[in-house]
Amino acid sequence: MERYLIFFGLALVAEILGTVSGFGSSILFVPIASLFFNFKTVLGITAVFHVFSNLSKIALFRKGIRLDIAIKLGIPAVIFVILGAIITKYLPVQQIELGMNIILIFLALFLIFKSDRPLKPSNSNLYLGGVTSGFIAGIAGTGGAIRGITLAAFQLPKDVFIATSALIDLGVDLSRAVVYINNGYFTSKHLVYIPFLIGISILGSYLGKLILQKTSERTFRYIILIVILITAAFQLYKYIYSGKS
Repeated sequence: MERYLIFFGLALVAEILGTVSGFGSSILFVPIASLFFNFKTVLGITAVFHVFSNLSKIALFRKGIRLDIAIKLGIPAVIFVILGAIITKYLPVQQIELGMNIILIFLALFLIFKSDRPLKPSNSNLYLGGVTSGFIAGIAGTGGAIRGITLAAFQLPKDVFIATSALIDLGVDLSRAVVYINNGYFTSKHLVYIPFLIGISILGSYLGKLILQKTSERTFRYIILIVILITAAFQLYKYIYSGKS
């Protein structure tokens, strides 16, 4: 019981910080959940959790949605997240988890040192960002950072950024959730988590919105990236150490 209380507590923290940063909670939730579940279960739980998380954000920030950007980035993201999610069935779990942690480390380092150099605000970058973020989300469980880099190029106000990102992510997570459930990553025994995940998504998004109104998201973004870097490095160390033993 204590194990699950810790998990849900950390999930709430991930949801709050994911809302504040604009990256979404999966970039922090995936490595946290990996401490408690096997990686394919993590993929399933993350996708289902994020469906509720994105619905909460859309409800709270709905006035800021930019449909033109959401469509151009979202459609390729949905197509390629399905492809990535299907591929996970044929890839070895340990290699997927190793790849996920390496991706997170590089993304965190990139965002820490290059966050002030956004991409050009072009349609081609929207399409490329959709393809890349969708495919990585399908395989590794998190593509929010790449989507965040892409959306940052358009210098959107906070509310618009979060609402647009959440709408794109909703399509991505619904699509991969269907594939993961079909693959058996989220089964009937995991249904007990759903009421807690719904509550966490609503409360975390709401608290994140309150914090965002009073605090610079830049500071929080760096804190989150450092936490991600440490968590992913720890998981990578565990993988290397277990391979030697």
